[in-house]
Amino acid sequence: MAEPILGIDLGTTNSEVAVLKAGRPEVIPDESGNRILPSVVGIDPAGRLLVGEAALNQHLLYPERTVRSIKRKMGSGETVRLGEREFSPQEIAAILLRTLKERAERHLGRPLGKAVITVPAYFNDAQRQATREAGQIAGLEVVRLLHEPTAAALVYQADLTRPRKILVYDLGGGTFDVSVVQVEAGVVEVIASHGDNHLGGDDFDREIVELLRERLEETYGVDVGSDRRAMARLWRAAVAAKLSLSDRPYARIREEFLTEQDGVPIHLDLELSRQEYEALISPYLDRTLDALYIALRSAALTVSDIDEVLLVGGATRTPLVQERLAEELGRFPCAAVDPDLGVALGAAVQAGVLAGEKVGSVLVDVTPYTFGISYLGKRRDGALHPWVFAPILRKNTPLPASKAEVFYTLTDAQEQVEIKVYQGEDEDAQNNVLIGAFTVEGLRKAPAGDPIVVRFDLDLDGILKVTATEKATGLEKSVRIEPAACRLGPEAITSARAKISAWFGSEEEPHAAARILVAEAERRLPELGEEDRAALLEALTAVGQALERQDEAMLQAPLETLREILYYLGH
Repeated sequence: MAEPILGIDLGTTNSEVAVLKAGRPEVIPDESGNRILPSVVGIDPAGRLLVGEAALNQHLLYPERTVRSIKRKMGSGETVRLGEREFSPQEIAAILLRTLKERAERHLGRPLGKAVITVPAYFNDAQRQATREAGQIAGLEVVRLLHEPTAAALVYQADLTRPRKILVYDLGGGTFDVSVVQVEAGVVEVIASHGDNHLGGDDFDREIVELLRERLEETYGVDVGSDRRAMARLWRAAVAAKLSLSDRPYARIREEFLTEQDGVPIHLDLELSRQEYEALISPYLDRTLDALYIALRSAALTVSDIDEVLLVGGATRTPLVQERLAEELGRFPCAAVDPDLGVALGAAVQAGVLAGEKVGSVLVDVTPYTFGISYLGKRRDGALHPWVFAPILRKNTPLPASKAEVFYTLTDAQEQVEIKVYQGEDEDAQNNVLIGAFTVEGLRKAPAGDPIVVRFDLDLDGILKVTATEKATGLEKSVRIEPAACRLGPEAITSARAKISAWFGSEEEPHAAARILVAEAERRLPELGEEDRAALLEALTAVGQALERQDEAMLQAPLETLREILYYLGH
């Protein structure tokens, strides 16, 4: 068996390693199950090397002993300091690559020495050479440098023979770039790229941190900007809030004993809404869209020429990112592959091809439909409509999935809301499939606009749980719809089993078939007219008598009559 070739995404904020297994790419986890390695290297006060999460944890406390975002310095000739020691960017990158290499070797149980490493499409020759050198220092033969947008296209596109143009929107932690990729005759080529090396999810974190600092100063008159420990906690809280707001309309931020003033402890406790968060990050998204149009102009294309939009980078989980792209491009982007892992998976696909392995498509469990609820609102044409469909879980969302949105009561003192759950793609809920409904009663008698949070949880078995919660009181009600894509309930399944089992009487014990038919007939009796009811009762009596006597010869004729009546009633 040929030596596996690793696929490595050496990212500005995070890095991952993947390998092809049985024709499919798989990201390799560490001993704790974490597939993502923060691209951070540090030396602790005792002189020990820290890589990944451990280095990230010490960054705000000991920034002089920690290096982040080394990718930005690749090919620059600069050096960086870790405590008292100096390192080249290649050496820091090599520490990350060596860590990923050893992770893969432990996982696969064999030595490994070859890798495909991804680089941004805009990297110049010096940056590419520095990346190769980092690989060599880490003990890896870099068999190919692969453009990140090409890797993203590879992981989504198993069939490379169909010509199309793909826009790859890559918003990571520290950098942003957008690329136009052309697929034709088995060749994947980046034809235009544009971006910003200093724009990403870290900026989103920074905006939340600044908001928290302002709230603390307004409330307590204290500025924690120079307090490293307090700032470290604020950064952690900001990141957690950002991640929560990707799936929830509100995030609670609580930090007890954050600092003190005149010996009095200061606590932080506030709620951040998705609406507030989106207002903070909207200017950054404007910049990404400007870059998007520059890339399209460079490729001599218009929005209508793009066949597909792919998302890469963890920051693309932010709902506003997807909504703004949909508004600008007229289509929702494809997000079926984890945006943090897509580039590494694509690198593993390329590595497999180079190793001569047969490559299959990436298997991802996604929801086949969009799920949402109906509400009174405005359609796209501006007209008020009582059945506007509000998508909550969009089609092709990876499973398991959990998403929540907030809705509001319509009238003052409204005491109940009806939640109707639909699956489908139409903006008019009435044109979609109603799959469930329930009512939340006993709401507080509040003015119109009382927030109701609706959460959808869909598991790998297709079981959908819908929960509606009055935000102010915590009053909650939920419904379980299983499976969401199949509408036969237990009674319908029992009835159907009885209906088809009756036609396989020759292969079953006769009395068992008779009992199934009797149960079905008795279930149907209350809904029949007088004439049909009389005929069915007569057949039931004859079958019952034969069963009592255990006379199989006597059973055959009334049993056939009962079959015929039930068949007639079922059609």
